[in-house]
Amino acid sequence: MRLIPPVYVKPFVKRQKNDATDAEAILEAALRPTMRFFAVKTEDQQARAMLFRTRQMFVGQRPQMINALRGHLAEHGLVAARGPAHLKRLADAIAGDDTALHAEVRDLGRMYLGQIEGLNTRVAELDAKMRCAAKKADLVRRTQTMPGVVPVTALAIETFARDLATFRRGCDFAAWLGLVPKQHSTGGKARLGKTSKMRQRDSGHSWSLALWLSSRLSSGLTHRIMAG
Repeated sequence: MRLIPPVYVKPFVKRQKNDATDAEAILEAALRPTMRFFAVKTEDQQARAMLFRTRQMFVGQRPQMINALRGHLAEHGLVAARGPAHLKRLADAIAGDDTALHAEVRDLGRMYLGQIEGLNTRVAELDAKMRCAAKKADLVRRTQTMPGVVPVTALAIETFARDLATFRRGCDFAAWLGLVPKQHSTGGKARLGKTSKMRQRDSGHSWSLALWLSSRLSSGLTHRIMAG
């Protein structure tokens, strides 16, 4: 079985979209000699991908809850700056008796704080699961031998990246990550735009880390990692 990215199949779809034209487009795309295919992930990789995406969802829900609480309390005269660092001021105001907050507002504020604390607990539990999974995977352990690569980073590479042996050089890995400018070249003139956004977004890693890692791979450390 081979998987084709939908964006590569779309150019072969003729006019109206239905099952027949979709099947024809998939067949035409699969027969192209230069077609690129997705690597089929193992069940373990799919489970770890769910772990990363669940954590990402919880991390994204935290600022939503904090900002909602800030907005509600601001209408009652209690203003706090943005960010989790200023949440304690709101929590103290809800728990204390020195602020003139309505009893219903205090009760709802405690509900918000409970939800935020629950999200913090769940994120911490998922972080522990990631560290545990990083200790069990052999490739992840070898990747951590590179200076600066922490367990979660190594686990994300093993989960979302293709087999590193398929990359001929480090710059190919950087291109896969999306660390390349978008091209609008024509007529023999190279026109490069901003950095491409065609990248894997689930790993949760900064571009600077990805660029650093790709440079380490291009320096020949890949062979040592793969060889063990």
